[in-house]
Amino acid sequence: MAVRDRDRFSTTTRIRLLGEQTAARVYRSQTRRQARRSRLTGRAALLAMVVCSLVVALAYPIRQYVAQRAQIADLQREKQQARQRVEELRDLKARWQDDAYAEQQIRLRLHYVMPGETGYIVIDPAAARPSRTSLGAADRPWYRNVWEAVDKADAARQ
Repeated sequence: MAVRDRDRFSTTTRIRLLGEQTAARVYRSQTRRQARRSRLTGRAALLAMVVCSLVVALAYPIRQYVAQRAQIADLQREKQQARQRVEELRDLKARWQDDAYAEQQIRLRLHYVMPGETGYIVIDPAAARPSRTSLGAADRPWYRNVWEAVDKADAARQ
């Protein structure tokens, strides 16, 4: 018994026992960490898979929703523009039904005159006078214009 007790309290025995206990603790902590890691990794993988599947499942409907909202906004803008155009045309129709406005527009656009009035149009004298060096196509006879066009086309081919 005395040898066993001495063996039990010897430095070598204590260091060996201490090393075994430490190794056992390290092994247990490593297995716990590995178990935690494996659980967290599995959970993280499952969570990532669920999130990815949700993103994939919701991507198309969300894109369609955004596109439809943009289309609705465009249609509302077109509707507003059409309403404004209708109001403008109603105003114009109401103005044309007024005899004074119609008479004013007929005189302005068609150069009509009332009986007893003298109508005239003022033309800029400088613009009405053709230059003698080059006559414009409107100032020459039509057959000269045709012949000149034929000559130009013939010269372009050669």
